[in-house]
This record gives sequence, C-alpha cells and structure tokens, in this order.
Amino acid sequence: MKLLIHTIFCLMLCLTAAAQTKVTKKIAAKATDTGLTYSLPKTTITFRIEIIRTTAKAGPYYRYADKYLGVKNAIEADETSYQLGKIHVSTRGIPDTEQTYLIDFKPGTTSPYAYLTDEGLLCTINAEYEPSAEETPATPVPVPATADPVEEPAPVFLEELLMAGSIAKQAEVAAKQIYRIHESRLNILTGEADNLPPDGEAMKVVIQELERREKALTALFTGSSTKETQYHELTIVPYKDLEREVLFRFSTQRGLVDADDLGGTPVYIRLTAQETPVAPAPNPKDAKKKEDPKGLVYNIPGKAQIQIDINRETLYKGETLVAQFGRRDLLTPALFEDRKKPVRIYFYPETGAIRQIIQ
Repeated sequence: MKLLIHTIFCLMLCLTAAAQTKVTKKIAAKATDTGLTYSLPKTTITFRIEIIRTTAKAGPYYRYADKYLGVKNAIEADETSYQLGKIHVSTRGIPDTEQTYLIDFKPGTTSPYAYLTDEGLLCTINAEYEPSAEETPATPVPVPATADPVEEPAPVFLEELLMAGSIAKQAEVAAKQIYRIHESRLNILTGEADNLPPDGEAMKVVIQELERREKALTALFTGSSTKETQYHELTIVPYKDLEREVLFRFSTQRGLVDADDLGGTPVYIRLTAQETPVAPAPNPKDAKKKEDPKGLVYNIPGKAQIQIDINRETLYKGETLVAQFGRRDLLTPALFEDRKKPVRIYFYPETGAIRQIIQ
C-alpha cells in the first residue's frame, strides 16, 4: 500500500483507557532569549476495527438431536468463524518534524509562556491549559462475552451416561434425563412436587439449578457456541487523496488479514479532501517573511471525507479534519507586546488550529 505512508497494525483483545494529553509549561526566557520552539502537528487517522469471533463446538450426540429433541439445526462440527463488525475512526496529531518553529517575542514582552505537549505541540500561550472535550477521549468499555461457556453435566449424570455403553444408548439416557428435569421443574412450578422448597428464594435456587443441568445436557445434542469481540487498530498518515486503496482484507475463516493476503476479501478506503482553506493573495512584500517567518505559525486544517467499503456494503462514512489538507498562517509578534493585557491564545494541539484568542 504505497499511499498508506505510515501503518500500525496491532490486535487489541482488551482495551485500556486512553491517557490524557501530557503538557509542560515553558517560559520563553528559559527556552531561548526571547522565544519558544514548538512543532506543528500532522494528522494520523486510526481505524478501530471490530471483529466478532464465533467458536462452535459439536456435542457428542449431535446425530440424535432430531430423534430425541426434535432439533434439526444442531452443530455437527467444531468450527471457528469471523464476522466484520463496526469500524470506529479517530484522529491524533503527531509532530511534523519538517514544521518546527520559534515563537519570536520581542525583548521586554511581559513574561511570555506557553503550554506544550511532551511531543512539543502547542496548547496555549499566556494561558493555563485545559483540554477540550475533543482532546479527552472517552474511556473504552470492555466488551463482555456474549455467551457463557456451557457447563459440564453433573457428575452423577456423567457416570450414568458412561455406564450406558454405546453412543446411541448414552444419547437415549441423556434425553431421558432432560425429560425428567422438565417434569421436575413443572411439578415444582405447579405445586405438585412431593417435596416443595420451603420458600420462594429456595424455589428460585432449585429452578436455576434444574435449568443449568438441562442446558448442559441439551448441549450434548445441540452443541454450543461462544462469541468474542476482538479489536484491531490500523493507523495511516495521509498526504493526498486515496481512491479505492486496499486498507485491509477480511476472511470469514481467519478474520482480519494483511492487505497483501489474497485469501481475504478486500476492504477499500476512499479518502478525499473536501475543504482546503484558501490562502490570501500573495503580497510581494511578504516574500521574505514566508522564507523566514517571524511570529507564530499555526495550522488551518482542511476537511476530508472517508468512506470504507467491502464488496458493495459501506462500513463507514464520515468527515474529519486533516492538518495536511489545510494550510499554515501567521500571527504577528505585535500581539504579544501589550504588557498590561498580554494576549491569551488557545490551540487544538491535535490539529495546530487556533481555538480562541483573548485580548
């Protein structure tokens, strides 16, 4: 995948909470004589892919499920299959090593300071940093198993089954046990049992135990299946439009496979720049400033549309901001010369864009 510049491919069976952005306060006089060094971000796009794995196990008496229980769709062989679930898309800013700048304050400016991330991305100038809602990702919720493993039948039942001899005879004995449980439960519920539980709570416990035994014995005929939700993460750094690029491939027998594995069905991504901020008309007098900018360089990110398809089905469609699809602009150092009311500037460190300016 030539157009997918940077790829991180990892399996996450259990997600951990995303850490909040770590920031450090920097004072200009301690960084350089009159300025602070920072980096503008470039946008990475992460695809969190949900894969549902189903593990099916055949019961030893599956051939007799229809005969004794009237079940026609019993599991006949052990099998593991995969289903493609939802795709969640998120973005993150990482330092662009080719876009590192100096905030050049004039001597005498009132105690300029800034908050930077540990990676050197700009958060605020002359203001305390408080992450916005967009910068604080929600804590992922662990996905519980969708089905509990079927318990083994009670030891007394297992002993009786083994004494039955042939598989056919064992199946007959197991079926009779299931019918006995049915009858016992019905007698308790109708009050016709010889020894009824003394109270409602005791009755509830007895009924639950009978249901557990019935489920375990029934699974000997019908088989059992459990589902487990897995997550894969795939991260790209786009620099231009992507047109039906293979993001990954998917196999119902093996799950998510690499984009070069022809054993899976291709999952395509379309990524198109929707809004590219238009730069003002160039001024010949500003040519020197562009070569050696003085002041604060920041991003005006562009907007991109993302669509992910498999066969003719759309798995995801949405929009996101991408710093690489935008442009850079400049704030003059004169903004920081008011000693009485120093300007306060808040940024989105994920995109390098200005969130708010307070004078």
